[in-house]
Amino acid sequence: VQFVESGGGLVQPGGSLRLSCAASGFTFSKYRMSWYRQAPGKSREWVAVITSAGGSTNYADSVKGRFTISRDNAKNTVYLQMNSLKPEDTAVYYCKSPHDYWGQGTQVTVSS
Repeated sequence: VQFVESGGGLVQPGGSLRLSCAASGFTFSKYRMSWYRQAPGKSREWVAVITSAGGSTNYADSVKGRFTISRDNAKNTVYLQMNSLKPEDTAVYYCKSPHDYWGQGTQVTVSS
């Protein structure tokens, strides 16, 4: 099982970023996928989840209405569209399946 996250970077408050996560080593279309994040000095927290076929999503209250999770099962990829970014969204973002593996994450920094 392997995850390769990308798309992070430095963005000003109010800006947008789209994260991608390419998954391999398992049958991607059979599993729900989640995004997590870990801010400096804090524990890792769950951000969003999408069901295997993409028909249902759920979000942490802190990102609801600003972030959108989606997936493309033909590309074994899950996305996180992040709008109206705030400084408190600064963190390393990770995607994850129910398997006990983590990728290297992608750094998102929201700062003016």
